[in-house]
Amino acid sequence: MDVADPLGTTRVGKEQKAAVSAEENNMALVRRFLEARAKGDLDVMDEVMAPDFVDHTLAPGQQPDREGYKRQVARSVNAFSDVRFVIEEQVAAGDKVVSRISGRGTHDRSELMGTAPTGREMASMAIFIHRLSSEGNIIEEWGAGTGRSDLLGHRLEQEMRERERIEQELRVARRIQQASLPKEVPELEGWQISPYYRPAREVGGDFYDFHLLPEGRLGVVVGDATGKGVPAALVMSTTLGMLQLAAQALDSSSPGKVLRQVNEALLARIPQNMFVTCFYAILDPKNASLSYANAGHDLPYLWRAGEAEELRARGMPLGLMPAMGYEENEIIVGVDEAVLFYTDGLVEAHDPEGEMFGFPRLRALVAEHSEEKQPGDLLLEQLYSFVGEGWEQEDDITLLTLRRSAP
Repeated sequence: MDVADPLGTTRVGKEQKAAVSAEENNMALVRRFLEARAKGDLDVMDEVMAPDFVDHTLAPGQQPDREGYKRQVARSVNAFSDVRFVIEEQVAAGDKVVSRISGRGTHDRSELMGTAPTGREMASMAIFIHRLSSEGNIIEEWGAGTGRSDLLGHRLEQEMRERERIEQELRVARRIQQASLPKEVPELEGWQISPYYRPAREVGGDFYDFHLLPEGRLGVVVGDATGKGVPAALVMSTTLGMLQLAAQALDSSSPGKVLRQVNEALLARIPQNMFVTCFYAILDPKNASLSYANAGHDLPYLWRAGEAEELRARGMPLGLMPAMGYEENEIIVGVDEAVLFYTDGLVEAHDPEGEMFGFPRLRALVAEHSEEKQPGDLLLEQLYSFVGEGWEQEDDITLLTLRRSAP
């Protein structure tokens, strides 16, 4: 007859009770840690975490050590209000504790993992595994749950709405810009006027215009408002209207006076961080004179006898400072000579290696062009060859060529 050893039975029972007691203590320690985590109680977390604590489930940009973990917890807690937290179930085995938790909170305080506050209540489920040291500290944590995927979903939704908003703004900007540019090109006997305009996807502030002036003279405007999108389009449209009104009101052959008046008017009507560069010229087709003034715009080129001459005139951009003066100069355009006006989208275009098209290249190409071909046509051919296929245009490109024909 077998008889059980009472001493052995007692020893096994004590070991089982000790193991159960240790597991219960571990679960209690993890519950305390999770509750402190939910409240953002960093002091309690500091007390419970081992010095060499490691987090194996990292948020973007988070460091795995205890300081990185605490910073991420603080960010998470600060992003939510009305936080509720329940430990649904816990299981312990050896030095590990598995916890299943549920939580709710309203994301209404600050951005978290790239997601702006939505004001929505978020419900999440998560499972955490914690490993504890023999000294009763948490050494490691692994976690998985629905919270981050929900945040990612909200962020994608926000990004989609932002893309839609930007696309709508771009459509509005294009409509403003297209409505502001001239629908027809003036026809002058003995002259060829060839404008070219190509907007970038993110519409800039390029513009050009023509003013029909007394005695058969023609005002020619090329300019660029700083910025992108709707703000640039609005400033561009405002500037064009003011230039037209100033040219008509002054009834003057002085481009400098027109720029002075528009500068004063713009100062009170555009944002302080914006300005407009503008080149304004007045052509008298009868005597082939071209008088001009420049408000900080890229210098046009006169093609003459195989050379590209800069049309220089001093002047600050419009809308920057009051009481500005604008220097005026005048040239006579000879037969078969041409003037090229342009905006910076041409010279600032980049090839696939990042090299810029640049002013030296532009001037050399203008000088090299033949009498049979418009300089604008040559430049566009060279530009597209330079940037290559798949070019993503960075800025609006505007070219305007004024050429005197043979009688």
